[in-house]
Amino acid sequence: MLAGGRASYERNRVLFWICALIAVNQLGFGSVVPALPLYASGFGVPQSAIGLTIAIYGLARFLLNVPAGRLADRIGRRGTLAVGGLLTVGGNLLCAVAPSYLPFLGARFVAGAGAALVLTAGQIVLADISTPERRGRMMAIYSGVFAFAVGAGPYPGGLLAEYFGLEAPFYAHAALGAVATALAWFRVPETRGISAGGARSTDKPLPSFGAQLRILTSQRGFLLVSLVSFSAFFARTGGLFNIIPILGKERLDLATDQIGLGLALISVLGLGLAYPSGVLADRFGRKAVIVPSTLITGLSFVLFLLAPTYGWFLAGCVAWSIALGISGAAPAAYAADMAPAGMNAAAMSSYRMLADLGYVVGPLLLGLVADLFGVEAALAGTAALLTFVALLFARFAPETHRGRDGPRPRAQAG
Repeated sequence: MLAGGRASYERNRVLFWICALIAVNQLGFGSVVPALPLYASGFGVPQSAIGLTIAIYGLARFLLNVPAGRLADRIGRRGTLAVGGLLTVGGNLLCAVAPSYLPFLGARFVAGAGAALVLTAGQIVLADISTPERRGRMMAIYSGVFAFAVGAGPYPGGLLAEYFGLEAPFYAHAALGAVATALAWFRVPETRGISAGGARSTDKPLPSFGAQLRILTSQRGFLLVSLVSFSAFFARTGGLFNIIPILGKERLDLATDQIGLGLALISVLGLGLAYPSGVLADRFGRKAVIVPSTLITGLSFVLFLLAPTYGWFLAGCVAWSIALGISGAAPAAYAADMAPAGMNAAAMSSYRMLADLGYVVGPLLLGLVADLFGVEAALAGTAALLTFVALLFARFAPETHRGRDGPRPRAQAG
């Protein structure tokens, strides 16, 4: 066992490099956001086909998250990050040179597969190196860097597209993916088999990966926190990115820049609350953060639903940003808490898969509800879902870390 000071130094060193890697990777992701729909429209396809280029990226993440966890156990976290970086490079280069729509769609799937490996392996590394007492803060730092990089990327990406063509952001993402690959291989230490205290594990062999998944999904708390993250992704991609801009345009007659300002507030305020949310999760427990933040997200939908003016629309954006900032990394910390010793890869990959299902289902289902019953019904249904999930988690999920109130409880099954 390494001495406490040495172990803390090693954890912080790994955290620094994994944050550097994710910042580079997500800066590239953000850079293609402004150009993506315009680039896809250049192939002469309808709006639904343009939307599919976004959905297929999420589908790749959903399908590859669990295989990414298996790969992280087989070849190591560092190797999985590097392979993900190479897929990111290849996928975005193929996007830049795609001669028609279908090759472009396939390239987007490859890029999404790279994202699945990088994001899943990154969270597995954090689970490996964090102790329950500091897990919330470490994951909050990571999520803050993640959010900042995604939010910062569209501006340079827009400039590249404006001055060098719509394919330029894809070349930039490929170049940044190459940098991320180099960081993964040369700077991020291998953490497979390392306990949070810094020592290599010498425990008996683990069950098969499939058996690990069955153990995890038999735990009530793990399923419930995955449902929390599913509902958050469902609301974000289906509501915030799809329904709410339409509501602002049709009901309030807002200009695009007004809607953009409101959505930008969410990123800025959420970033400022990221680290404090980690402190709260470590000090008062995960449920004390997860339940209120999910309820406030539901409240923000009610504000959007009832908004009579732009001021109320902005109030909804502020409420969402507070919820996003408060929740921070608490759900991911909870999922990592639930992992039995040596099962971090299975825990974080299956958690991400269940969460990313909301990424895929949200836009499709809420879009269908909006078409059939109106955007108000879609928002009201999402608010009800978030409230129900928050109350369900509050009632039935066990606390995994009580912070200053006592020692960490054992994860409960069933």
